[in-house]
Amino acid sequence: MYKNLAAALAAASFSISPTAFAQSQGQTAQVPTQAAFVYVSPITEAGWTRQHDDARKAVEAALNPPGQPPQVTTRFVENVAEGADAERVIRDLARNGANIIFTPSFGYMEPTLKVAAEFPGVKFESITGYKTAPNVAVANARYYEGRYLAGVAAGRLAMQAGYVAGFPIPEVIQGINAFTLGMRSVNPAAQVRVVWLGEWFNPPRERDAAMTLMNQGAEVLAFHTGSTAVMAAAQERGKLAVAYHSDMRKAAPDAQVLAITHLWGDYYARRVQAVRDGTWATSRLWGGVKEGMVRVDAFGPKVPAAVQTEVLARQKDIAAGKLHPFQAKAVVRDNEGRVAIAAGQILSDEQILGMNWLAEGVVGKLTR
Repeated sequence: MYKNLAAALAAASFSISPTAFAQSQGQTAQVPTQAAFVYVSPITEAGWTRQHDDARKAVEAALNPPGQPPQVTTRFVENVAEGADAERVIRDLARNGANIIFTPSFGYMEPTLKVAAEFPGVKFESITGYKTAPNVAVANARYYEGRYLAGVAAGRLAMQAGYVAGFPIPEVIQGINAFTLGMRSVNPAAQVRVVWLGEWFNPPRERDAAMTLMNQGAEVLAFHTGSTAVMAAAQERGKLAVAYHSDMRKAAPDAQVLAITHLWGDYYARRVQAVRDGTWATSRLWGGVKEGMVRVDAFGPKVPAAVQTEVLARQKDIAAGKLHPFQAKAVVRDNEGRVAIAAGQILSDEQILGMNWLAEGVVGKLTR
């Protein structure tokens, strides 16, 4: 007879995992939580995907004490197209041991919900989505707050702006309108011309759109796409541009006005820790400047100190609830002349989330 299970297993040349062996001996082993991330574009030096991958690294740094066995492991899959490809990748991650899966792209929402129904024991975080389930939470940032602040800076520096946009979904429309209202709060005659791309990440097309807008008179550019192509185009042409998602001075050291930076690390770390603690629950979060999820910083060399001071003061006002980008002192009309925000009105979250109009001053139409 074998004296213990370990000897029996060794003699039989049969192996089991360390966790299973510890459990067989009545020991408690702490298994690392596996967090997985799906990215809609390649990881580049700056941009949407870079910010989420930086947040992934922040999770590891925050939840793995130095000198101790890891409590959390992470993995990612990059450059995953929205739709069937996303569904396949998310399902593979769930099958292969992920405890929580973050899917940061609007087009991942439906694939995430479909896979979540098949894996009720796995937690999912649909970033920029709006549909929840018992094991699916949603989170987004009030990007429009940073857009408004960038518009204030742009309005102090230029009369004509160009905007390279991905898709005409509410999140993008909010940004265009907030940017325009910010510009016109300091420069009432300012105009913003929009080009729609119909995709999130295509650097050559982003560059072409930027060039077209500058050829049409744009002095400063903004964008809602995934690369640094617009910034590089502005740098090449001696124009100005607002960085989005992250600091892009490396791509546009002279052109950058400021960066609208998105910070996801704290949120991701809290949600992974909740999985470890067994306290994770579905939720909805829409955080902005106040919550530390959006900020403007990294001003470029062509932005006067007085403009920087003004923008940062308004950022503090937003954080304190003293300023709301969609609060109208006077009537705000859309670019077809209809009343969009009545005098004295502040749009509700529901109205902002369903935004389907372009503000007066925007040159362009919504394309579906």
